[in-house]
Amino acid sequence: MDYFIGPLKKYADFTGRARRKEYWMFVLICTVMNIILALVSLDVISLIISLLLLVPSISLATRRLHDTSRSGWWQLIILVPLIGLIILIVLLVLDSHDANDHGVNPKSVTPA
Repeated sequence: MDYFIGPLKKYADFTGRARRKEYWMFVLICTVMNIILALVSLDVISLIISLLLLVPSISLATRRLHDTSRSGWWQLIILVPLIGLIILIVLLVLDSHDANDHGVNPKSVTPA
């Protein structure tokens, strides 16, 4: 549950880095929530939740791209039909780089 609550706590923080696991677990939880709400025919609630999670999703994707040494502006590549979505998914799946302009590698930081 921390993978869902953590990004919500940093909902408008576009600085720093996010690990792959943090990003994909957040995406998985959001997708499962939307599927469950769609199955019980609560489409309006699903739409409201999706809109509420839009800014946290964008900020988390920005931090994930920072982890691969790229700017958050790379998210705009999704505006290119089909190929943009494929490129963005590949960029989000790439492994972390060592320390870069956006901070230290989150894999190397031990939690206190």
